[in-house]
Amino acid sequence: MNTFIRIICATCLIGMTAACTDKGTNEPTEVKLEFIPYNQVKLKDQFWLPRLKSQKDTLVPFAMDKTKPAVENLRKAADYLKGDTLDLPFPHRYISSDLYKVMEGAALLLREKPDPLLEKRMDSIIDIIAGAQKSDGYLYVSHITGVSKDHASWGGGGMGDKPYSWVLHSHELYNMGHMYEAAIAYYRSTGKDKWLKVAEKNAQHINRVFFEGDPKYNGGKPVEQAPGHQELELALVKLYRVTGNQLYLQMAKKFLDIRGRTFKPEGEGVMSPTYSQQHLPVSDQRKAVGHAVRAMYQYSGMADVAAETGTHEYDEALSSIWNDITDTKMHITGGLGAMHGIEGFGPSYVLPNKEAYNETCAAVGNVLFNNRMFLKTHEGKYMDVAEIALLNNSLAGVNLDGNRFFYVNPLESDGVTPFNHGKTGRSPWFGTACCPSNIARLVPQVAGMMYAYGNDQLYITYYASSTTSILLSNGKVGVEQKSNYPFDGKIQLHLKPVDKQRFTLKLRVPTWTRSQFLPGDLYDYMGHDAKKWSVKINGEEKNFPVEKGFVGIDREWQPGDKVELVLPMPVKLNTSLDAVVSNRGRVAVTRGPLVYCAEGVDQDLPVQLMTMDTVQDDIEVRDITKGKLRNITSLTLRGKMVDHGDVKQKNIVMIPYYAWNNRGDSSMMVWLPTDPNAVSYKDGDVLKGGRYNGVQASSTDVHGDLTAISNGVRPMISKDTSVPVWIGDDGSEKNWVRIGLDASKAIQSVKIYWADGIGNTAVPKKWNLEYLQKGQWRPMELYVTDSYGTAKDQYNVVHPDRSLSCDAIRINMTSQSESKVGILDVDITYETQMEAQ
Repeated sequence: MNTFIRIICATCLIGMTAACTDKGTNEPTEVKLEFIPYNQVKLKDQFWLPRLKSQKDTLVPFAMDKTKPAVENLRKAADYLKGDTLDLPFPHRYISSDLYKVMEGAALLLREKPDPLLEKRMDSIIDIIAGAQKSDGYLYVSHITGVSKDHASWGGGGMGDKPYSWVLHSHELYNMGHMYEAAIAYYRSTGKDKWLKVAEKNAQHINRVFFEGDPKYNGGKPVEQAPGHQELELALVKLYRVTGNQLYLQMAKKFLDIRGRTFKPEGEGVMSPTYSQQHLPVSDQRKAVGHAVRAMYQYSGMADVAAETGTHEYDEALSSIWNDITDTKMHITGGLGAMHGIEGFGPSYVLPNKEAYNETCAAVGNVLFNNRMFLKTHEGKYMDVAEIALLNNSLAGVNLDGNRFFYVNPLESDGVTPFNHGKTGRSPWFGTACCPSNIARLVPQVAGMMYAYGNDQLYITYYASSTTSILLSNGKVGVEQKSNYPFDGKIQLHLKPVDKQRFTLKLRVPTWTRSQFLPGDLYDYMGHDAKKWSVKINGEEKNFPVEKGFVGIDREWQPGDKVELVLPMPVKLNTSLDAVVSNRGRVAVTRGPLVYCAEGVDQDLPVQLMTMDTVQDDIEVRDITKGKLRNITSLTLRGKMVDHGDVKQKNIVMIPYYAWNNRGDSSMMVWLPTDPNAVSYKDGDVLKGGRYNGVQASSTDVHGDLTAISNGVRPMISKDTSVPVWIGDDGSEKNWVRIGLDASKAIQSVKIYWADGIGNTAVPKKWNLEYLQKGQWRPMELYVTDSYGTAKDQYNVVHPDRSLSCDAIRINMTSQSESKVGILDVDITYETQMEAQ
C-alpha cells in the first residue's frame, strides 16, 4: 500500500477509534475493528443534529472568543522569539490546551461542513502557534518568554524553573498532546499540514529530550519521566496513525512503560503517587485511583497502544481497572471521580450525591476509554458504559443552548449551595476551561461512534437516524437507520448492498434491556420483569442469542432487506448495592439509556421534601412540546411530599438528568428516598426528619449543612468533602447543636466526628454535652474513663456515667482562635440497639 493510501486510511479514524489495519505491526490474529468516521455518517435525527447546530452556531464561536487570552499569550511568545521582550504574556500552565481543544472542535465541524470564515480564523491562529514554537520544536509560552519566574515553580501548581524541570505538574506534555489532536483534526478536515508539521516537530523534539538526550535540556541527559497529566500518549498514537511514522507509536509505549518506574512523586493529595497513577507500572495497576481525567486518558492510551502493537501486557490491568470502576466507583450517570480535592476516585462504594464531583472531562474520558475497549475486545458492555456516560454525565456538561457549562456534576442540588466552581448552576466559563472545550470536541464526533466494521462484520453500536456506506471484505454496503433513540427503542435498518452479499450484521442489545441499567455490581432494577427485545427481518420475527452484547445475524443479504430491532423502554426503579451508603433507602429512575431526575421547578417545592413510591402504576410518559425542553420525554411518577411533618400524595415530574438546570437554578435529585421518615425539613429554625427528633444549631455557616448531624453518612477522614458537614458561624467562638431524642430509650453512647481542614474548620478547643430532662438542661456526667476528645479522623466516643433517657442533648463547643468548628457526623446509640445487636 502506498503512502497516500496509508494516510487516507488513517484519516478515517477519529479520536475515539482504534487502528487502521494496513500497517502490519504485530497485528492480533482476530479481526480488527474500526469505527466509520463521523464525516461519513450523515445524521438525520432530532437528538444529535440540533446539538451539532448549536455547536456550530453557539458553542464553538463562544468558546473561540473565550480562549482569546490563550491566543494573545501565544502571539506574545511569537513576538518574543522575534526580539520583542517588552510585551510579555502572563504565566499559565495549561491555558493553551483549552484553546487547542476548542480548535479541534472547530476543525471537526469544518470536516462536516466547510466554513471559509472559520477556516480563515483557524489559519491565522495556526500561524501564531507556529511562530511561538522554538526552532528546536519546544513550545510552552511561560518558559520560552521567561515569565515562569513570576509563577510558582514547584508543588501542585508549579511549572518548574526551566523547561521540563517539573514534568509532574507543568502540563508541558499535556498541552502538546491536545495540540497534536487538534492539528490532526485540522489536517484531516482541510488537507492543510502546516499545523501537523508543528506537531511533528514538537514530537521529535520531545523524543530527543526524553529518550535520547539533548544538550540544551536537562544537562543533556534523557529526562525519562512520564507526564504528570496523561494525554500525550493517546495523541502520539493518533499522530502515528495519520503519518505512519513508527517513532510516535514507540514514544507512546515508552511513556506508558516508564510510568511508575523512573519517577514516583512523594507526598499527599496532588503530590501523592496515586494522584497521577505513578504508584505502580501501568501493567501492574489493578485499581482506578487518583485524578479521574488523568486516569481515563492513561487507560485510553494503553488500549490504543495495545491495539496498534498487538501486545497483551496491558490486558489484565485494563480488565481489572474496568471492573473496579463498574463494580465500585461509577455513578449511575456514568460519572467518575466522586471526590473533591483530587478531582478523582475515592475508596470503593464512596459515591456521594450532593457532594459528588464527577468532572465533565472525566465522563468524556469514560467515553474515550470504553470506545477503545470495545474496539479491542468487540464486547458490547464497553459501548453500554460509553453510551451511559455520553448521554447522561457528558451531555449534562453543557446546556441546551450551548453556552453554559457544568464542571462539576452532582446527583443532587438544593438550588442554593454553590457547587459548580462558585456557581449554584451553570457557568458561562471557567478559569480552568477544560470541560467546555472537551465538550466542544466530543459532540461533533458522536456520529463516529455509531458504526464499526472489520472484514465481513458490520456492527451497529449506537442508534440514531442516519445513513452511511461501508466497504466490507465482500463489497460495499449502504445502511439507512431510522430511530427516535434515546427516547424510543424502535430501530429500523434498510440495508443496501451493491449486490447480494454475505456478511454478519451485529446489533447491540444494551445492558439496560436486561436486569440492570449498567454492567457491574453497583446497580440493579427493582424487580426483573424485563420486556423482551425483538428482531424482525423483512417483517418476520427471528430468534437470536446475545453474544458479547450483540445479536449477530450472519446471512446472505439482498439489496432492500429490512431489519427491525425493538428495545422496550419501560420506566425502571433502580437500587444500588447496600455498600453505597449514600443510596440506602433510595431509588433512581431510568428509562432506556437515560437517567432521570426530579427538578424543583417542576414540583413547586424543593425536591428534598419528596419521596418516591416503590410500586408504580400508570406512569405517564410524555413528550414535551414547548419551551426550553421541547422534544424531550418527561415522566410523571407517584410519590409523596412531606409538608411540615404531614405526608401527602404527590405526583413527581422527572426529566432526563442531562437536561436539568436549563430553566434557572433549582433543586434537583436523582436518588429519591422511599421512606417519608427519611426526609429532613425545616420547621422554623429546627431541622426535622432523619435519624433524630429534630436538629437545631446556634448558627450555620453558608457552606455548612445541618443534615450532616442526622443523615447517618459516615466520613472517611476529618477533611472529607464527599459528605455533608455542619459548620458553625455565629460571629463568636461559642457554638451549640441541639439534637432531639426518643425519651423512651436510654443513651448508650454519643460519637462525634469532628471536621478539620474543610475550609476554615478545626477541631474544637473544648466541648461538652448537656441533656434535657423535664424541661431542664443538665451537664452530662461521663463514665469514669471517658473524656471529651478532639481526635481527628475518627469518632470521639463518650458514655453517660449511668443509664440516661432524655428529650434531647446539646453539644456545646468552643472553637479555636480564627477557626470554625464543624461536625461531619453524630452517631447516638441507644441501649436497646446494643441489646438487639
